Amino acid sequence: MKHIIFKGCGTALVTPFKEDGSIDFEELKKLIEFQILEGADSLIICGTTSESATLSTDEKKEVIKFAVQTAKKKIPIIAGTGGNNTKTCIQLSQYAQSVGADALLLVTPYYNKTTQAGLISHFKAIAENTNLPIILYNVPSRTGINIEPLTCLELSKIDNIVAIKEASSNISQIAKIASLCKDNLTIYSGNDDQTIPILSLGGLGVISVLSNLYPKYVHDMVYDYFSGNIKRATSLQLQALDLIDSLFCEVNPIPVKYAMNYIGFNCGKPRLPLIELSDNGKEKLINSIKKFVY
Repeated sequence: MKHIIFKGCGTALVTPFKEDGSIDFEELKKLIEFQILEGADSLIICGTTSESATLSTDEKKEVIKFAVQTAKKKIPIIAGTGGNNTKTCIQLSQYAQSVGADALLLVTPYYNKTTQAGLISHFKAIAENTNLPIILYNVPSRTGINIEPLTCLELSKIDNIVAIKEASSNISQIAKIASLCKDNLTIYSGNDDQTIPILSLGGLGVISVLSNLYPKYVHDMVYDYFSGNIKRATSLQLQALDLIDSLFCEVNPIPVKYAMNYIGFNCGKPRLPLIELSDNGKEKLINSIKKFVY
């Protein structure tokens, strides 16, 4: 079996912004410390939920370095360094390694896209230029390109490509990846509502939006499953579905940033082109939070 980056709950952490739109590092420190205290098993920085698309390269470097320094190796820091420019991905990945990140999350190239052979060449080029373990990130609804199971098999032959965050929502495809790659590619759920189904196929955890609010809940759900308490794990999964649905009532991370503010953090508004949650979305989300009991 290859290196396992984490088991359990990986929180896809939001990036807090001040009123002027700059990054609020004081609040980011609070978020990281909250996640560690409440049992998150890893943190994903500069991913989709972090609004990586509107973070400059310099801001990404600042956030990655700050997260590593704040976490102090208590839990793994996974840096989102993927993109659609291979050279830039390599440079950012090397920077993340230089400041002590524990692993990388590499999304598939978007907009310019590529072929399956191009995906192999892209990810291989990055892997050859860093020693960090790599999690592939498959989210075709956002990128317009899917990592096919046979492509996963080919990529799993590369030593430091060790895992995949699967957010295709295609359980049949995920089962095929598990069947083909076996222990050479750890699978993490990329969708909160599919955590238990993916664990049943051999997955080792979830990269979660829900855990921004409730890291202990998500951690416990996964570890209940690992400990053989399938009934309770399933109950926790089903109990969270209404809140999960509300957290995705508009484009992520619009709802979760509002939710974090609602429960007492100060994460600010999303950066344009994302906008604040609609009034209908706010009502739906608040009702779901109030009903959620753990």
